[in-house]
Amino acid sequence: MSGEAAAKPRRPQLSREAMYGILRNPVITEKATALGEKGTLVFRVSLAASKPEIKAAVEGLFGVKVTAVNTLVVKGKTKRFRGRPGRRSDVKKAYVTLAAGQSIDLTSGLA
Repeated sequence: MSGEAAAKPRRPQLSREAMYGILRNPVITEKATALGEKGTLVFRVSLAASKPEIKAAVEGLFGVKVTAVNTLVVKGKTKRFRGRPGRRSDVKKAYVTLAAGQSIDLTSGLA
Protein backbone atom coordinates (compact mmCIF):
# COMPACT_ATOMS: atom_id res chain seq x y z
CA MET A 1 0.00 0.00 0.00
CA SER A 2 1.16 3.51 -0.70
CA GLY A 3 0.50 4.93 2.77
CA GLU A 4 -3.26 4.91 2.35
CA ALA A 5 -5.51 3.27 4.87
CA ALA A 6 -7.28 0.21 3.57
CA ALA A 7 -10.32 1.37 1.64
CA LYS A 8 -13.58 0.59 3.35
CA PRO A 9 -15.92 -1.40 1.12
CA ARG A 10 -18.71 0.79 -0.22
CA ARG A 11 -22.29 -0.05 0.67
CA PRO A 12 -24.61 0.01 -2.32
CA GLN A 13 -26.99 2.99 -2.33
CA LEU A 14 -30.41 1.62 -3.24
CA SER A 15 -33.72 3.38 -3.68
CA ARG A 16 -36.74 1.90 -1.95
CA GLU A 17 -38.04 0.78 -5.35
CA ALA A 18 -34.76 -1.05 -6.06
CA MET A 19 -34.97 -2.76 -2.66
CA TYR A 20 -38.42 -4.09 -3.51
CA GLY A 21 -37.04 -5.25 -6.87
CA ILE A 22 -34.28 -7.24 -5.17
CA LEU A 23 -36.42 -8.95 -2.50
CA ARG A 24 -39.21 -10.80 -4.30
CA ASN A 25 -40.95 -12.61 -1.44
CA PRO A 26 -40.20 -14.50 1.76
CA VAL A 27 -40.09 -18.29 1.64
CA ILE A 28 -42.65 -19.79 4.04
CA THR A 29 -41.88 -23.49 4.49
CA GLU A 30 -41.27 -25.76 7.46
CA LYS A 31 -37.51 -25.47 7.01
CA ALA A 32 -37.62 -21.68 6.65
CA THR A 33 -39.84 -21.36 9.73
CA ALA A 34 -37.46 -23.50 11.78
CA LEU A 35 -34.52 -21.35 10.62
CA GLY A 36 -36.50 -18.21 11.49
CA GLU A 37 -36.55 -19.26 15.13
CA LYS A 38 -32.73 -19.26 15.03
CA GLY A 39 -32.48 -15.79 13.50
CA THR A 40 -32.17 -16.74 9.81
CA LEU A 41 -34.73 -15.69 7.22
CA VAL A 42 -35.16 -17.01 3.69
CA PHE A 43 -36.14 -14.79 0.74
CA ARG A 44 -36.57 -15.32 -2.98
CA VAL A 45 -34.48 -12.64 -4.64
CA SER A 46 -33.66 -11.36 -8.11
CA LEU A 47 -31.23 -13.55 -10.06
CA ALA A 48 -29.01 -10.51 -10.66
CA ALA A 49 -28.88 -9.46 -6.97
CA SER A 50 -25.51 -9.60 -5.20
CA LYS A 51 -24.94 -10.35 -1.52
CA PRO A 52 -24.16 -6.71 -0.58
CA GLU A 53 -27.31 -5.56 -2.40
CA ILE A 54 -29.45 -8.15 -0.59
CA LYS A 55 -27.95 -7.11 2.76
CA ALA A 56 -28.63 -3.42 2.04
CA ALA A 57 -32.20 -4.17 0.93
CA VAL A 58 -33.07 -6.17 4.07
CA GLU A 59 -31.47 -3.60 6.37
CA GLY A 60 -33.20 -0.73 4.54
CA LEU A 61 -36.68 -2.24 4.35
CA PHE A 62 -36.89 -3.90 7.76
CA GLY A 63 -34.52 -1.74 9.85
CA VAL A 64 -32.47 -4.65 11.21
CA LYS A 65 -28.75 -5.51 11.33
CA VAL A 66 -27.69 -8.33 8.98
CA THR A 67 -24.58 -10.33 9.85
CA ALA A 68 -24.45 -12.75 6.87
CA VAL A 69 -26.07 -13.48 3.52
CA ASN A 70 -25.79 -16.87 1.83
CA THR A 71 -27.28 -17.38 -1.63
CA LEU A 72 -28.09 -20.28 -3.89
CA VAL A 73 -29.68 -20.68 -7.31
CA VAL A 74 -32.34 -23.37 -7.62
CA LYS A 75 -32.31 -24.56 -11.22
CA GLY A 76 -35.73 -24.84 -12.89
CA LYS A 77 -37.21 -28.28 -13.38
CA THR A 78 -38.32 -29.67 -16.70
CA LYS A 79 -42.06 -30.37 -16.47
CA ARG A 80 -44.83 -31.26 -18.90
CA PHE A 81 -47.76 -28.91 -19.49
CA ARG A 82 -50.68 -30.18 -21.60
CA GLY A 83 -48.44 -32.87 -23.02
CA ARG A 84 -45.72 -30.47 -24.10
CA PRO A 85 -42.39 -30.21 -22.32
CA GLY A 86 -41.69 -26.95 -20.55
CA ARG A 87 -39.22 -25.62 -18.06
CA ARG A 88 -39.73 -23.73 -14.81
CA SER A 89 -37.69 -20.60 -14.23
CA ASP A 90 -34.51 -20.59 -12.16
CA VAL A 91 -34.96 -19.06 -8.69
CA LYS A 92 -32.35 -17.45 -6.44
CA LYS A 93 -32.79 -17.82 -2.67
CA ALA A 94 -31.02 -15.83 0.03
CA TYR A 95 -30.52 -17.06 3.59
CA VAL A 96 -30.18 -13.87 5.66
CA THR A 97 -28.75 -14.17 9.19
CA LEU A 98 -29.73 -11.39 11.56
CA ALA A 99 -27.68 -10.02 14.45
CA ALA A 100 -28.43 -11.36 17.93
CA GLY A 101 -31.63 -9.90 19.35
CA GLN A 102 -32.96 -8.81 15.93
CA SER A 103 -36.12 -10.24 14.40
CA ILE A 104 -38.55 -9.59 11.55
CA ASP A 105 -42.26 -10.38 11.72
CA LEU A 106 -43.08 -11.46 8.16
CA THR A 107 -46.80 -11.85 8.92
CA SER A 108 -47.27 -8.11 9.41
CA GLY A 109 -46.23 -6.75 5.99
CA LEU A 110 -44.32 -3.55 5.21
CA ALA A 111 -45.63 -0.05 5.74
